[in-house]
Amino acid sequence: MKDVLRTIIVDDEALARRGLKYRLGEVDDLEVIGEARNGREALKLIRDEVPDLVFLDIQMPGMDGFDVLRGLSAESMPAIVFVTAFDNFAIKAFDANALDYLLKPIEDSRLAEALQRVRKSRDQKRALKHKESLLKLVGQITGETVRSMSELNKRGVKGLKKAEASKLAIKDGGRTTWIPQPEIEWIDAAGDYMCVHAGGETHILRMTMKKLEQQLDPQILQRIHRSTIVNVNQVREMRAHINGEYFLTLKSGHTLKLSRSYKNKLKYFG
Repeated sequence: MKDVLRTIIVDDEALARRGLKYRLGEVDDLEVIGEARNGREALKLIRDEVPDLVFLDIQMPGMDGFDVLRGLSAESMPAIVFVTAFDNFAIKAFDANALDYLLKPIEDSRLAEALQRVRKSRDQKRALKHKESLLKLVGQITGETVRSMSELNKRGVKGLKKAEASKLAIKDGGRTTWIPQPEIEWIDAAGDYMCVHAGGETHILRMTMKKLEQQLDPQILQRIHRSTIVNVNQVREMRAHINGEYFLTLKSGHTLKLSRSYKNKLKYFG
């Protein structure tokens, strides 16, 4: 079964949308999941549906195609094919990292060429993401940083040793409880105390967030808010919010907020 390119068409002209939708309907591995008449509709539709591909008209009243791109985060950016009636936008379109640029009226050969370029880009991104996930997994298992596939092949699996699971000490009077860090789901601050949630229980730890961070394994636990740390392996779903924040849903069903000031941490959830 072929992977389907979930596609959105953005154009202020109804006839143009209808014509492109008809032609895309003849493409086996593509499904048009929505249409937008302007930039604001496009932004909402892209954020809600998270498509693989967007055919984006450049000239639209109000918010144009370039404005739409500026309103999207790099992490949720779909493949973009610009569509316009004027070829003087070509250089600017490619400066905006569009995969292709189609001139109206769209020729069949150019449309087929653009779709092939989108498929190739998708396959390359998947291969890269697979490699990054594999190297991240090796690092989590061994506790050693492996920067590339060539390094992994050179050292070999036998050259890597399984790391001991790091533990966090929770002191309560004269008693100390050692919690393996991979078992921690999330940590949040409550005044001068840290609430460590693990295994369905909440452990209280008196410590500053900054000092606690220094004791945590960054491959497992990352700060996503001034008062929240999350286990990256416990995140089941990530949903973008219109103001640049993200909502993370854990395997337990609990929801946490990733604030805009910690957007650089999104790389840990790839």
